[in-house]
Amino acid sequence: MEQSVTVDIEAAPPRVWAVLTDVEAWPEWTSTVTSVRRLDAGPLRVGSRARVAQPRIPETEYVVTELIPDSSFTWVASGPGVCTTARHEIEPLSETTSRVRLSVSQSGWLGTVMGRFYRGLTDRYLANEARGLKGRAEQA
Repeated sequence: MEQSVTVDIEAAPPRVWAVLTDVEAWPEWTSTVTSVRRLDAGPLRVGSRARVAQPRIPETEYVVTELIPDSSFTWVASGPGVCTTARHEIEPLSETTSRVRLSVSQSGWLGTVMGRFYRGLTDRYLANEARGLKGRAEQA
């Protein structure tokens, strides 16, 4: 089960990428993330790990599994019976405008149940994160 949201942002793709990949700053621009703690140093890359705390969701460790610089990254959290995959994709619309797609999917026997249970919450969180990202990236 995958859920997603798309938002157009009046900011150049490199600006959006900088905001999106500064994961420890996410709590500054979205209320759906209370803390992000990187478990390694340096720029976000395949293999980077982070502990993410969100309201109403257990703290989770994500590992970056795919990353295309200035374009997209995917991170995955796994637990007994569940795998959560979160994708963050930037599409350049022009030199000064970007389209971002944020998506979350749940798989595994428990993931299917969790995906249905948290469906409304996930939709609200994705919408809030898209609005927050747009606001932060469009700041001068």
